Amino acid sequence: MMPMDAQLVRLSKIMAKALRHTPWLYELELDDEGWVLTEDLLAALREQRLEWQSLSETDFAAVIAQSDKRRYEMQGGRIRALYGHSTPHRLRKVPAIPPEILYHGTMKSALPAILKQGLQPMRRQYVHLSVETKTASLIARRKGDAVVILLVKAGDAHRDGVVFYEGNETVWLADTVPPKYLSHQTQ
Repeated sequence: MMPMDAQLVRLSKIMAKALRHTPWLYELELDDEGWVLTEDLLAALREQRLEWQSLSETDFAAVIAQSDKRRYEMQGGRIRALYGHSTPHRLRKVPAIPPEILYHGTMKSALPAILKQGLQPMRRQYVHLSVETKTASLIARRKGDAVVILLVKAGDAHRDGVVFYEGNETVWLADTVPPKYLSHQTQ
């Protein structure tokens, strides 16, 4: 897949702000599953920037199609972000059966607290987990170099009642993950 051009990257970042973090700044109201009308998002973004007066649903479709991760979806005249929300209003997700093993990348300095308290969503609505160590490592490295990859025994946790939700093909979500389901390796 070819990388997105600079204009689509800018649009994707603004979509993240509007659909994941600060919808009220765009006068958008997310429903319980994070959906807004596509026309409402278009109107809000057109109002924000003069150069986006001709923005269309096709531009959103291009962001979705060219993204390296499935972050958004459009359906029936609506659009939403699939994960990564930090809004105070908690979005409803449908529980799903996770893979047996998932991964979570974090800073080495956070490890003692995690091993004591488990994984917590912090400023997000859910704990974010990856299906592969590469993605977990990339996410953790955004915060610094001393990275630890946690192995999450998601299958065992699920069988013991921990609820998981599918974010997309590579991202899984959980409310919390107790420490007994975690082990780690320093990178």
